[in-house]
Amino acid sequence: MEDIKQRMEELEQLLEEANYNYYVLDNPTITDQEFDKYLRELETLEEKYPEYASLNSPTKRVGGMVIDKFQKITHKIPMLSLPDVFNESEIEAFDERIRKSGFHPEYVCELKIDGLSVSLRYENGIFYSGATRGNGTVGEDITHNVRTIKTVPMRIKKPISIEVRGEIYMAKETLARLNAKRSQNGQALLQNCRNAAAGSIRQLDSSIAAERNLDTWIYHLPNPLDYGIHTHYEALEFMKELGFKTNPESRKVKDVQGILDFIHEYTEKRGYLPYDIDGVVVKVNDLDMQRELGYTSKYPRWAIAYKFPAEEVLTKLTDIIFTVGRTGRITPNAVLDPVIVMGSTVKRATLHNEDYILEKGLKIGDTVSIRKAGDVIPEVVEVKLERRLGNEKDFEMIQNCPICGSPLKKKKDQVDHYCMNPNCPARHIEGLIHFVSRHAMNIDGFGEKIMEDFFNLGFIKEIPDIYHLDVHKNDLIELEGYGNKSVDNLLMAIEESKNNSLERLLFGLGIGGIGDKTALLLARKFQTMENLMTKTKEELLKIRDIGPILAENIENYFSNVDNQALIHNLKELGLNMKFLGEELKTSDDFTDKRFVVTGTISFMGRDEIERIIESYGGKASSSVSSKTDVVIVGENPGSKETKARELQIPIWDEEKLYTILKELGEI
Repeated sequence: MEDIKQRMEELEQLLEEANYNYYVLDNPTITDQEFDKYLRELETLEEKYPEYASLNSPTKRVGGMVIDKFQKITHKIPMLSLPDVFNESEIEAFDERIRKSGFHPEYVCELKIDGLSVSLRYENGIFYSGATRGNGTVGEDITHNVRTIKTVPMRIKKPISIEVRGEIYMAKETLARLNAKRSQNGQALLQNCRNAAAGSIRQLDSSIAAERNLDTWIYHLPNPLDYGIHTHYEALEFMKELGFKTNPESRKVKDVQGILDFIHEYTEKRGYLPYDIDGVVVKVNDLDMQRELGYTSKYPRWAIAYKFPAEEVLTKLTDIIFTVGRTGRITPNAVLDPVIVMGSTVKRATLHNEDYILEKGLKIGDTVSIRKAGDVIPEVVEVKLERRLGNEKDFEMIQNCPICGSPLKKKKDQVDHYCMNPNCPARHIEGLIHFVSRHAMNIDGFGEKIMEDFFNLGFIKEIPDIYHLDVHKNDLIELEGYGNKSVDNLLMAIEESKNNSLERLLFGLGIGGIGDKTALLLARKFQTMENLMTKTKEELLKIRDIGPILAENIENYFSNVDNQALIHNLKELGLNMKFLGEELKTSDDFTDKRFVVTGTISFMGRDEIERIIESYGGKASSSVSSKTDVVIVGENPGSKETKARELQIPIWDEEKLYTILKELGEI
């Protein structure tokens, strides 16, 4: 049996090496016939001796694994995004800021791949997991789909434990081939490479991802010093040596002119590349210099992402229609002749408000230019006056709600119009969408379009109807775009949401002024919905960060008999009404105090520090003011430390923070 196991390991290694030479190096070392022969031999042995089959076997590349839902993975080191710049002066300002700090940097310029960020982890050289960026701290586990990507090694060249990061993308040729096949089958075409890649990697069935022939570029090593690496370019070479696919277009440059030359070169080459890029990433090469430059609250100070100018196209403005938001705000929307912008078909674009339309001078029937702001949100740039024919129709702002007919009101000193009818059906749809959203009840698969469909079909009119949706299962399965499996998954997600902790339900109810953090504060304070419902405005005002308006909103909401009936109904349906999170701890150092964390703390990330502060009843804030109790200062703190000293606010350095956290048992 030992010989069998050894042969299976040999075949795995041989096939993995062949995959690397073929897909990464573009240098095949064995013929297709030989590859198929070895693969069939391994498949036969795995079928006969399943106890020796590896989870990362090359036979798994074809997919076939189906999961029920995506699990969460917490990143040990946060996956931060980069600050965007859009012109040469901003690039020059970036370089000038670094040089004013006393540095003389060398930079690495890389192509900004238009795909989906991914983190890959290996244990002792064996592929362990793949995860999306998510919110930077917590991503989704996409391991089953990553295994189908042939350029991701299942076994790297050294038996080490490591995490690398990069981009999953779809090549232009792959998209064209898939769309040709979909067109023949009468299926909707995939709009662009990025959306196709993102949609493929988020399939529960890995065989779908396998068919999409996804690819990767690996470009970041989160902890290079652990491997004796001191520059970013060395990290790229190190990851390449391990067997990862790194982009050959990366380049070291000495100064800002080198950055600009690289950008100009790839602005011209962009259309000829076999994959989509939406900009250029610039990083300080020296890792010690990166560490000294540090981070802002959101971004590293040692890197930027230059975004290519948004593509603009011309189309006709055929109509202006109005929608009503959850708060009653009226938004005019441009109805456009369908046009493709940056690879996506655009039919509508927001016009924001009446003043925006008047400033642009828009008329119905105008030819207008459209672009995608940040390559994502379509916007109307300007009217092409030279194309007017004289039969265009002047814009007129509506006076009544397009849904319920109630008179609109323009609030003092605001540009927006509002429907003041609290029972307006359109406002109600927005409330339902909010209830199922990610930060509220987090019902997976329940997007805005689905809610709108179910509302218009009469399946859902009120929040409790969501939990009666199973009675319409047969009708749902027959709808275009839905199927047995997708409906089952949705119904399962609805059922699971009943077990959410109280703060999610509180946030989902849409009580004026209650965001997700305030909902957590209230849930933790009162523990049960029943306790909260009985509190008066005066009692609520005793809670730090609950002001008069919010206290009144809460009291008014729970004193309303319709809202009381809703809560009772949801309780009868089995929704949890208790706080299920950690009990609030107390500490003289943290409880009821407001903190600002600035600079880089060497022993702990800022998110973790803020989590600990809030777990002891403190509040973490992003800006220093007279209400701030303590400013925690790390390396390169910037202007926040200066302001704290001006306001004579107590300052903790790293040593003091470490001592306090150690005494509390948090480290």
